[in-house]
Formats: sequence, structure tokens, C-alpha cells
Amino acid sequence: MTITITAFERSPDRGRGLARDMRVRWALEEVGQPYEVRLLSFKAMKEPAHLALQPFGQIPTYEEGDLALFESGAIVLHIGERHGGLLPDDANARARAIAWMFAALNTVEPPIFDRALATILERDEPWYDERLRFLEDSIRKRLAHLSRRLGDADWLDGAFSAGDLLMVTVLLRLKGSDMLDEHPNLSAYVARGEARPAYKRAFDAQLAVFTAASST
Repeated sequence: MTITITAFERSPDRGRGLARDMRVRWALEEVGQPYEVRLLSFKAMKEPAHLALQPFGQIPTYEEGDLALFESGAIVLHIGERHGGLLPDDANARARAIAWMFAALNTVEPPIFDRALATILERDEPWYDERLRFLEDSIRKRLAHLSRRLGDADWLDGAFSAGDLLMVTVLLRLKGSDMLDEHPNLSAYVARGEARPAYKRAFDAQLAVFTAASST
């Protein structure tokens, strides 16, 4: 059965690999599964056909046969459970990898994503400076904890897993910022993720969509 995912027709990240379909593309590339992409305009994302798949009108979605999923973390978990390469065989290591998936999306990502939105949507508001300071303090605390836990290891818990895949995609929003650069081991960790052949294939595929849309 062909796997089909959805992605932005014109991504607001300008092809930098930050849109959340990147996580699903990367996961599928890691496990060697071919897939097709259905591109959506912002208008189409709010129409009934897409809302039937994604009730909040977002991307990505995942369709395979009679299975339809939404939420990038849930999709990556499904891919990892169905195909080898993203979750360890050992039960305890597998549980830890899943815990890191949740940590990436529930603990580390929220202040990072909120900061990205604030710099775009709240810059002219009277509370902007205070809001930004609060978010950056929160991010720095999360990064300090993560840096200590990672130490000089290559990955979060032994071999590369879906936990690393999601954590790297979260940290990429801070790439080149003072906050990430304060922790050289985290900068190197992100670079290792970007150097994986599967990541490069996924990034190139996502960038090609933006490039094609920009030329029309």
C-alpha cells in the first residue's frame, strides 16, 4: 500500500526543513519506505476533505490503506513500530526511546516554538520584551538539562532512535542562535542529525517543493 503524506504547497519556513512534514519524511527515509506527498494550500487545509483527516487543519497527515493519522509525533511512532530502524528491539530501550520522543515534543519544543511565533506575531506588542525574556529563560533551562544528559554521547540513549529524530527537528529551530551555541555538544548533536543520509534526502525533497513553488 502506498503511503501518502500531506505538506505545505508553499511552506512558511522557506524550505529550511522546519515544517513538521520534515519529521515524517525523515522517518520514512530512515526506514527505507517510499511515499507520496499531497501538497496543500492554506485554503485547502481548512476545507472538509482535509479536516476529515486532520481536525485542526494542520499538516502533516499520513495515509496508508484504510489508516489515516495526524500529529507528527504519532506518525513517527507508528512508522517506528511498523518498520525497523527507529526503535530498539530491547523492550526497555524501546520504552526509553519513546520517552525521549515525548520529551522532545512536550518538554523541549513548546517554549522554542512559542518563541518563534512571538518574534513574528507579537513583536509590536507592549509585552513583547518581557514575553521573549520569559521564553528564552525557559529554553535555556531546558537546553542546560538536555546538554548535561547528553554529555559527550552521540545520541540520547545508545544508538540513534526516533527520540533523536524528533529532538533534532525541535532543536533545529534554534540553529545558529546564541542559545544553542552556548552548548557545543548540542550544536554537534544537531549537526550529526543533519549529516545522516536519510535526513539529507528528506531535506532535499522538502526544499524542492519550496523551490518549485517559488519559481511559479
